[in-house]
Amino acid sequence: MDIDAPKFVARLQRGDNTAFAQLVQHQHNYLLATARSMLSHADAEEAVQDAWIAIHRAIGKFEGRSQLRTWLTRIVINQARMMLRKQGREIQFDPTSEEDPLAHRFREGGHWQDGPRQWDLGGPDALLTRDELRHCMARCLERMPENQRLVLELRDLQGMDFDAICNMLDISASNVRVLLHRARARLFELVDHFQETGEC
Repeated sequence: MDIDAPKFVARLQRGDNTAFAQLVQHQHNYLLATARSMLSHADAEEAVQDAWIAIHRAIGKFEGRSQLRTWLTRIVINQARMMLRKQGREIQFDPTSEEDPLAHRFREGGHWQDGPRQWDLGGPDALLTRDELRHCMARCLERMPENQRLVLELRDLQGMDFDAICNMLDISASNVRVLLHRARARLFELVDHFQETGEC
């Protein structure tokens, strides 16, 4: 289903409930995954429900200056941010506030201190399918700073382009790239450590 098809968007803007139900059915899980990258599962459910109410009220004013999915995601992110503010915590998008987690692996000129270790345990595919590693990665994502987890979710899991992420989060492309690099680096470190020790 092409949610950006002009005829479908026009149906939404006219208040066609069938079209809106199709939109919810097609986009709900995607929006829920976005909210879960910022909130607990229960809070994410609530934020997305609130977002659908806001979307239903505002869809007639959608101007098409961005893709519909980008607009929907922005509303969900705003709902999640409001919930975080109510809880006394908010995502900060300053990527310079922490050290690069891979800095110790490189020399000043950018070359490896020590190259990546050889994979064992049946190679990368076998390693990545192991339940223990999946659980470790899930815990790593839960502990990851929310700004990094959100950018990783939008870029690597949902395939959004950098421009859309910048517009949604109102941050520069360089900040998005730094946050994405740091999130990926954390996962890389986890896999490397797991490969060496068999533990998280």
